[in-house]
Order: sequence, then C-alpha cells, then structure tokens
Amino acid sequence: MEARAFFREDGEVDATGVSVPLPWWSFTKTALAIALLRLSEQGRVSLDEIVEGKPYTPVQLLRHEAGLPDYGSLPSYHADVEARRSPWSVDDLLNAVEADRLRYEPGHGWAYSNIGYLEVARLIKKASELPLADALADLVFIPAELATARLVVTPADLADVRMGDAVGYHPGWVYHGLVVGTAMDAARLLRHLLSGDLVRPHSLSRMLEPRPIPQFRSELLPDPAYGLGLMLRATNMT
Repeated sequence: MEARAFFREDGEVDATGVSVPLPWWSFTKTALAIALLRLSEQGRVSLDEIVEGKPYTPVQLLRHEAGLPDYGSLPSYHADVEARRSPWSVDDLLNAVEADRLRYEPGHGWAYSNIGYLEVARLIKKASELPLADALADLVFIPAELATARLVVTPADLADVRMGDAVGYHPGWVYHGLVVGTAMDAARLLRHLLSGDLVRPHSLSRMLEPRPIPQFRSELLPDPAYGLGLMLRATNMT
C-alpha cells in the first residue's frame, strides 16, 4: 500500500497511489503541535511555563525533551496489539511504563515519547475546553481546509480507512490519538503550515528550530533532527 502527494512550487499537485483515507500514525503529532501552538497564540497555553503539577514545559513535550518514557519498548503492549485486544486504560499504561519516573532531567536529553504527546493531547483538551476531535477540527483541519482528516476513536471509525497490515486495529492503542485522512490532505496540511497559513511567523520558526539527533542517523535520514512535532534536517533548513 502506497500513497504519495507532492505540491509543486507552482501550486499544482502530483499524487500517486491510493486516494482513500489512511492512518497518519505519528504525523498526528504534527497536527497536535499545530493545535497547541495556535492555543498558545490565543493566550490559552504558555509554552515555556512548567505544566501544572509536572516538571516539564509544553515545548519540552513537543520536542521530546521532557524526560518521559515511551510504551513502544513494552513487549506486552505489542503482544496485546497484535492479538487485537482492547486497549489498556491510560492509568494501566502509565503504570506499565513507570511514567512518573523521568529518564532524564527535562531539557537535558532527547527520547522519542508517545507518552509526551499524550500529555500534549491533554493540554489541548484542557486549554480548548473541547474533546480532542473537536479541538483538532477547529484548530487545524477546518483552517487548513482538510476535507478528509479526522480523529478516530473506535474500530468502527476505521471502516473506510485503508489500514494495510493493521486490519482489525483498535485506534485506542495510539494514546495521543490517531488522525486519518488522505495523503493529499496530509500534504495540504504541511503546505498550509509552511506557507504560514496556520501559525504566526514566530510559532513557525519555533516549530522549525532543529534539535539534532545524530544517534538516529540512517541512509534514509542522514542528518536527522526534531522540531516541534516535525522531523527535520539538522542543517540547511533555510
């Protein structure tokens, strides 16, 4: 299963592969980051102030610098996903990964963390006073004119989604939320973001500020870095 969509400089679109909705998996983090930055621009979240009752800031969550663990290393998590069991409760998940035990001092390390983006989703819901699906629609999907993007919650929500090898998957296993949509809408979201249509210049600059992560260098990613909800290159970002 493959789908690609590219927006050329002249505004025309090159699209190949399937045109039905697909799971956006971790590209959901980009939508979450946009939503949180828009809330910060509205004065409803302070990105650089410590989250109430926590030792880290929203920016550290967005950049995977908060010291939180991830559940991707739990064999029991993968076993239950593969067995198509129902997702664990959030409390059970957090207990399983010992989420209260930070792996490093916030701001002094880097580790990819889906738990961190679960906290981002919680901040969005609290600041917007909306369910996450409605918040993402109001803050991201509607402003970006995305006709197919939406948050899915139950297996029934995936009835029209091309899941590839993940048929029968329960989207609740993605604890920060799973967005689905066409590849065209994913490309459209990035185009609107990078064109400055969704966040102010200062917010976009912060999103694009790269933290180099050379430990993850590969043939596919020879110069990897992470911004706020975005995989980047460590150099030549201009």
